[in-house]
Amino acid sequence: MIKNAENILKTVKIFGRNYELKISYKRIKNPKLDVKEKQIEICLPTKYKKINNEVMIEMLLEKMYDAIAGKELEVIMEKVRTTLKFAPEDFKIMRLNGRLAKCISNRLIINPEIVKYRKEIIEYVIFYEFCKLKINRTGKKFYDMLKQYMPNYESYAFELVGVQY
Repeated sequence: MIKNAENILKTVKIFGRNYELKISYKRIKNPKLDVKEKQIEICLPTKYKKINNEVMIEMLLEKMYDAIAGKELEVIMEKVRTTLKFAPEDFKIMRLNGRLAKCISNRLIINPEIVKYRKEIIEYVIFYEFCKLKINRTGKKFYDMLKQYMPNYESYAFELVGVQY
C-alpha cells in the first residue's frame, strides 16, 4: 500500500533519456499520463489508492509507448526509405516478445518499446531490417551495405548487445 499521496516508483526511458515516474491520486474519473521535462506523471483516481496499481501503470506506459511510436517512427521510416531508395511493402507497430523489430514477407514489424532507445539506435535497427530485406543473409555484402549507409553501425550494435532485433 502506498502511504503518501505521491510516490516515485521507477525510471522510465524515452529516446534514451531517463524520466522519473511519479504517481499521484486525485479526484478524477479516468487515469491521466503527462510527460514533462524529466518526469512522467501518472494521475490515478483516488479510488485506486488502496489497490496494487502496477498492472494499470504498465498499461498506461504501454499506451504511451504506442502513441510515441505511432508519431515518431513514420519520420524515421521515411528517412531510411529516402536514403536507401527502397522500402518494405508496409510496416506495422506491434508488440514483439523480446525483439525490437523483424521482417516477415516484405513487411516490417516494429515493437513500440523501441522508443526507449536513442533515435540513432532506432535508425540503426530500421536500417538493419531494411538491409535484411535487400540481402537475405547477414554476411559480408549485408554488412558492407549497412556500413555504406551507417558508418558507425558497429557502435550502435554494441549498445544493443543482448537485445534481439
